[in-house]
Amino acid sequence: MRSFNLQNHIDAVYSGYPAARRQPVIGITGNYEDLACKLGKGYYQSVIQAGGTPVVIPPSADKAVLMNTLDHIDALILSGGADINPLWCGEEPQPGLHGINSERDLPELLITRLAYNRQMPMLGICRGIQTLAVALGGKVCQDICSAHIGKTDMVKHSQDADRSEPTHSVTVSEGSTLFNIYSNAANTPPLREGGGARLLVNSFHHQAVSEPGGRFRVVATAPDGTVEAIESSEYKSILGVQWHPECMGDDGLPLFRWLVDEANDYRHAHEVHNRVLTLDTHCDTPMFFPQGIHFEQRDHRILVDLHKMTEGRQDATIMAAYLPQPKMGETFSSKVDFDVQGPTAYADLIFDKIEKIVSENADYIALARTPGDLYENKRHGRKSVMLGIENGLALGGELKNVQHFADRGVVYITLCHNGDNDLCDSCRGCNTHEGISRFGEQVIREMNRLGVMVDLSHAGDKSFYDALDISQTPIVCTHSSCRALCDHPRNLTDDQMRRLAAAGGVMQVTLYNGFLVKDGEATILDAIAHLEHAIGVMGIDHVGLGTDFDGDGGIRGLRDSSELINFTRQLLSRRYSERDIQKIWGGNFLRVMTQVQKK
Repeated sequence: MRSFNLQNHIDAVYSGYPAARRQPVIGITGNYEDLACKLGKGYYQSVIQAGGTPVVIPPSADKAVLMNTLDHIDALILSGGADINPLWCGEEPQPGLHGINSERDLPELLITRLAYNRQMPMLGICRGIQTLAVALGGKVCQDICSAHIGKTDMVKHSQDADRSEPTHSVTVSEGSTLFNIYSNAANTPPLREGGGARLLVNSFHHQAVSEPGGRFRVVATAPDGTVEAIESSEYKSILGVQWHPECMGDDGLPLFRWLVDEANDYRHAHEVHNRVLTLDTHCDTPMFFPQGIHFEQRDHRILVDLHKMTEGRQDATIMAAYLPQPKMGETFSSKVDFDVQGPTAYADLIFDKIEKIVSENADYIALARTPGDLYENKRHGRKSVMLGIENGLALGGELKNVQHFADRGVVYITLCHNGDNDLCDSCRGCNTHEGISRFGEQVIREMNRLGVMVDLSHAGDKSFYDALDISQTPIVCTHSSCRALCDHPRNLTDDQMRRLAAAGGVMQVTLYNGFLVKDGEATILDAIAHLEHAIGVMGIDHVGLGTDFDGDGGIRGLRDSSELINFTRQLLSRRYSERDIQKIWGGNFLRVMTQVQKK
């Protein structure tokens, strides 16, 4: 019998401890009509049944409202509804266009882009799949019937039957996320049918995605070729369907369970980032200083800025003053964009500009010289920048400049770049010194004395082994990958990795496409493959990540700092412990830094 005794219901809530376990919070965009924000009950009931906590998001384009909403949800459902104004796609309205909902368009396009930048799981339903496409580079067919004039295989895409009744089929791509969702769902009929897969759905639309754009791939179509589902082509938890699963009971529930599971993983990754320190050991953002970049904005010209670091939950980066190696007969000044007198002055100018960026954003970012500084900055909610030098050419042939740069706070010097210099031979050099030069040996010993890390990325094989023999402290390779997986002289052989680990050093896997795969496009999965190969050779205590962002680093799934949370999600999906994730995310590198700085 139904009880109307409120205290009995309160007692039931508090009958055990805790009152409720933490559930992923799923934001659902509300429809807007008749001066009211509305939501069909199937949306929130499906989220609850899937194990999530639903909240309705009203259609507001207010910046503070959008950002605070995203701060408090773990996934986003873009709900169904009226047409999107085609002007958002740069198109004029066609006669078949139905009523548009201007109250929803801008707020939902904004929240979709902002959620995408945060790598938040998303599920688009009917209008929602079209919102995904329009917000992220695709296009929408304004009227399916108009597009199918003259065709005889046209499917009726707006049914008269009850909303729970399937009225047509879709073909699902085998191996897609959508296929796997339904293949793994309990009480779901087998999907396979011949060489493809078939799913029965309902249908209440006259628009559809016409072009998914570069961020999505089509994974389901109707018999007439109409796009019925798209999903991320960037290894992200984003899926859009043209039908209404919230009306289909148990047949629609697998999609909501998938979203809640992804939301739980997303939240878990954020919790890990709250506890561990995330350090990228090499970025080349200073190369873009001549363009007048804005580090405090989400600047499309650079891959590392305050917004992207925040979205990807990145705590710290080491910015390198990169010095291109002049060829024989060239002068250094002809190779750089600033009018400076010599390589040492150029490196100083880069560091001056980094310090200026930091001072202008002092509430949010600070310089760091030691591991202790990094942890203190994180404790106070600030990002960190450390200083590095890429190419010992910056020393200008003067041993005293090691002291100069140590005083400036430089934590490592990459001995060379693409070409031999006066310290050593490069992997792209001419074997000028047959390894480390006499001056290079002096520099390494001085770096040891002053607590500056020796970086052997870019070094030739003989230089690598020489430096290991000379250095009294562990050595690092701040942005290198595995030659066994990609035969490139910039990568380390298994023997080099073993020798590096035996000497206490670390290798930071880099995200440069050509160092991950010999042919084709590298993805986040290739980066993970290099990491796991290095772990197999060196052990978990000698690996990390050095992205080379803004130095041509960046791959599908890890294109910039905003996507670094995806790296953690990959590690969690492979059951790495939080302790091991901390080692990979900078703990190993900082162990070496501590050893070097104590020397």
